[in-house]
Amino acid sequence: MSDDFRQAFIQFAIARNVLCFGEFKTKAGRMSPYFFNAGLFNDGDALRKLGQFYAKAIVAAELPFDMLFGPAYKGIPLVSAIVIALAEMGHNYPFCFNRKEAKDHGEGGVLIGASMAGRVLIVDDVISAGTSVRESVNLIKASNATPCGVVIAVDRMERGIGQLSAVQEVQQMHGLTVTSIINLDDLVEFLQHHPELAQYLLAVQHYREQFGVNC
Repeated sequence: MSDDFRQAFIQFAIARNVLCFGEFKTKAGRMSPYFFNAGLFNDGDALRKLGQFYAKAIVAAELPFDMLFGPAYKGIPLVSAIVIALAEMGHNYPFCFNRKEAKDHGEGGVLIGASMAGRVLIVDDVISAGTSVRESVNLIKASNATPCGVVIAVDRMERGIGQLSAVQEVQQMHGLTVTSIINLDDLVEFLQHHPELAQYLLAVQHYREQFGVNC
């Protein structure tokens, strides 16, 4: 499958002001030349298209899985949009998500949706400290299912506390494959082909040289 959807996703994110260029301070205290705010995919059409991009990335990666899980709270609309998009592509999967607090009446428990079973693909927007993934892995294992991978929107491909990126730390710690719609290499490629954004290319390349990792 063509990777054209990756470049189309960047165009889409820029048009929605989800992906912005300038100077932004990260949690690590670094001055980043770009910022990605998935919370701005905040209407029906944007969420529909976002789900389609996730679905294309999942299919392109040929990930073997049996169901999807969206961790509360950001993962709930994401997993809902993704399974609809996958179904429209002819791939019908069960899904579930969790509550932050267990419900002690009605159906009870912390999970909503299909019963957790088989190989479970976790969906999220980004991986920063890896906390959401760790909590998801524990929840999946506690349900006697198998976490098999993670799919995110953006892999910043930059070092965490050590020499590994947050994504590489998750891969090493949990033995999970992490797939993203785009990564930093895709962003650099996009900027190289859009002269109107040339002013940001050098800043992004310099940032990658300073803080990037090889994946």
